[in-house]
Amino acid sequence: MTFVTNPIGIIGESEAARMLEKKGFKVVEHNWRMGHLEVDLIAESRKEIVFAEVKARTTTFGDINPEEYVDENKKRRMIAAANAYIKHRKLEKKPRFDIIGIVVNPLTNEITYRSHLEDAFQPYLRTIGTTSHSGGWTWGHRNKTIGKR
Repeated sequence: MTFVTNPIGIIGESEAARMLEKKGFKVVEHNWRMGHLEVDLIAESRKEIVFAEVKARTTTFGDINPEEYVDENKKRRMIAAANAYIKHRKLEKKPRFDIIGIVVNPLTNEITYRSHLEDAFQPYLRTIGTTSHSGGWTWGHRNKTIGKR
């Protein structure tokens, strides 16, 4: 179920879902919510799960592209939402955080700009860690750790 009522947001999220699907991911959630936490799109492949924030606008506002509006507070909330989703679904896939920017012409609904920042940021070390010697990863939520080492 989608909670987006803004037509530009609907167009942007639909395009972002298409972009992820073209890269081999299956979109499994649109506007997933738990309490005050929300993720625009959640997509999966065999090995990864992508938590994507979609920023759809009607203009780039000068030199600022839509994806640049994701601040540190939003990133923290995405990490918390991802933690909740992974725990709720009992998943053991490598998480990735993407930001997708879309600009839509409001008169024609034509998409004039697309940007997909894959692996746009990493969770804080208290939440996720990697071991460089083995290439493994772990995702910690409270006292439970999942992942491959």
